[in-house]
Amino acid sequence: MAKTPARRPKFSAEAFLQSPGLAKRVIRHEAGDVIFSQGDPCDSVFYLQSGTVKLSVLSKEGREAVVAILEAGHFFGEGCLAGQPVRMGNAIAASASVVMRVKKSRMVRLLHTERAFSDRFIAHMLARNIRIEEDLIDQLFNSSERRLARTLLLLARYGKADKPVRVVPHLSQATLAEMIGTTRSRVNFFMKKFQRLGFIDYSDGLKVNSSLLTVVLHQ
Repeated sequence: MAKTPARRPKFSAEAFLQSPGLAKRVIRHEAGDVIFSQGDPCDSVFYLQSGTVKLSVLSKEGREAVVAILEAGHFFGEGCLAGQPVRMGNAIAASASVVMRVKKSRMVRLLHTERAFSDRFIAHMLARNIRIEEDLIDQLFNSSERRLARTLLLLARYGKADKPVRVVPHLSQATLAEMIGTTRSRVNFFMKKFQRLGFIDYSDGLKVNSSLLTVVLHQ
């Protein structure tokens, strides 16, 4: 009887990027540290090893729009690979974070020579694109209450089989308001409502209960 081929271990971008000899720079940031600013030279790709990072864009009038809150395992700053000469937005550590920086030239070589790494990076970009489309639809068609509920569920990793539901990273109500396109007072109103209905719990950090999904599905 023929032997079943041994399954290859799942590729780990984290382990690969930490391998000796790979040209990179590991930087530790405290909450509030600026990783890069809108208009900075776009010459590197970043990989978030731990912590959370806020991506935002600032308008000419000084209004800030939060584009995403990233967690460990995410790439960001990849616009340099598409020819962007300067950063189109800001990246700020939302909590204490460890970030790996890989120069554009090195990243391009890795994508050309390391198939497993290239596959992982492409999968990341496709997932990011799907998320952006979903966010746009959410912004266009859903109420601010539903957008807030969806954002909280995403931050808590709801629905991800490989990642347990967790306490939501500490984010101010002002940041949540920027993420969903409403005012801080509206976020405060909805958060109190969610707590009263048992959808969220503040007893040990902000915990999101799966019952919050009813707001997204049945509003």
